[in-house]
Amino acid sequence: MRYFNTAGPCNRLKHYMIEPSTRIKGVERLIDMEQYFVIHAARQSGKTTYLNDLTDRLNAGGQYYALYCSLESLQGITDPTKGIPEIVTKIKNTLEELDFPHAAEFAKNPNFANFTNVLNRELKRYCKVLDKPLVILFDEADCLSDDALITFLRQLRDGYNTRSRIPFVHSIALVGMRNIRDYKARIRPDSASLGSASPFNIVTKTYMLKNFTKDEIRSLYSQHTEDTGQQFDESAIDMVYEQTQGQPWLVNAIVCEVITEMLDYDYSKPVTQELVEEAIQTIILRRDTHIDSLLERLKEERVRKVIEPVITGDNPQIDRLSDDYLYACDLGLIRNEKAKIIPANPIYAEVIARTLSFNCQDEILLMKPDFEIPRYLKNGRIDMDFLMLDFQQFWRNNSEIWEQRFDYVEAAPHLIMMAFLQRVINGGGQIHRDMAAGTGRLDLCLVYENEKYPIELKIRYDTKTLEKGLVQTARYMESYGCSRGWLAIFDRRKSVKWDKKLFLRSETIDGKKITIVGL
Repeated sequence: MRYFNTAGPCNRLKHYMIEPSTRIKGVERLIDMEQYFVIHAARQSGKTTYLNDLTDRLNAGGQYYALYCSLESLQGITDPTKGIPEIVTKIKNTLEELDFPHAAEFAKNPNFANFTNVLNRELKRYCKVLDKPLVILFDEADCLSDDALITFLRQLRDGYNTRSRIPFVHSIALVGMRNIRDYKARIRPDSASLGSASPFNIVTKTYMLKNFTKDEIRSLYSQHTEDTGQQFDESAIDMVYEQTQGQPWLVNAIVCEVITEMLDYDYSKPVTQELVEEAIQTIILRRDTHIDSLLERLKEERVRKVIEPVITGDNPQIDRLSDDYLYACDLGLIRNEKAKIIPANPIYAEVIARTLSFNCQDEILLMKPDFEIPRYLKNGRIDMDFLMLDFQQFWRNNSEIWEQRFDYVEAAPHLIMMAFLQRVINGGGQIHRDMAAGTGRLDLCLVYENEKYPIELKIRYDTKTLEKGLVQTARYMESYGCSRGWLAIFDRRKSVKWDKKLFLRSETIDGKKITIVGL
């Protein structure tokens, strides 16, 4: 019985999977043209599955010898005197394990002392004895860094440039999370030069392994239906696509959680939207390895510079050609939608917000255990004005202490309010978050017992903040069909005393009542 795979490469005999050959177009043509190229995508997007399938197809075609070689074991090796011999040894071991023709001839007596040329020399020698062109697919190539990476690429470049006279590798793929232009960022600042012998000019084309489309998700799930008869509601598929934006690991993890844990393999029960929503919350709270490894990147300064304005809504004039922005895209943390920089999907937005505010949530519970839903319920609805008054006092008493603890200093007000609201709503509701750099705000909507409470967060920069905020809040309320909303404005001016900052008053805009919360 096949199943949905959430760990490692997929096997078509064991796992439900999208046909790998359909995920990238034109690779075989590029190989026929003897080109070197890059494939990149975020972790657990299906890169290794695609490479294994491509290797099998090339070898089955009979025109090439195709070798898949992972460089993951070289993570952290920066010294080329160690890194290059490790690469040569890795290739040799892989050739022998796969019983490649003349495998024993590769690196038979390597001169590792000549680390600047040994890889080039051994590949040339091996290609001479083969009766067909050699294609090598280097997986996890971005595990290499610094001088080990430079030396590796320069030897490939040398072989590439002389192969019209001396046999060398016919085609090479460098595969990893990052595009090859980011390899350069890891070695030298943009302003520095690697000289005329740059190793980065051998790549003809860069491919990005994209997320699943909604039709591909439907096709993937239909394989399970064909095997078991279990049905998927269309609304469930819509929810998976909306929440994951087709990220392959999430697409598989959600349905795996529903089928194996929630329904306990009872195929007579359909997969519904409600089950999908519950599975998503479980995955967010459980923080599986995939999510944990992704969120580790939030600690990196270059990631913070991009994610922080996404949280706050600020427009820091992010250069979309800069390495920091492209790096965050390559990691799968963000995407560009309608000229706005937003989290890659709503699930990542949720885990980013919860992760950055997690410690604050815990301390709120210790400080004030009754900051929970029952405290704020009035006739079955949340008394938001009462809740906001509590938050005002919490902000006044704790903001200076907590702001110093956040690495994301500019986003501290937003993260502290989200922590407070999350602590409250954990009693059975949800928070919908709309983050986007350049909007000048963070939009939140509390949902409890099918009632919606839209909140807009802004930082006061000038006298127009309130005017803009009211218009933006009214639009946000309109998107949820709500007649009441709350506009929270954080006044960051040091010269203004707390008694002036803290207030609660209401205004009506186009028939909509908006409570302004001064902070």
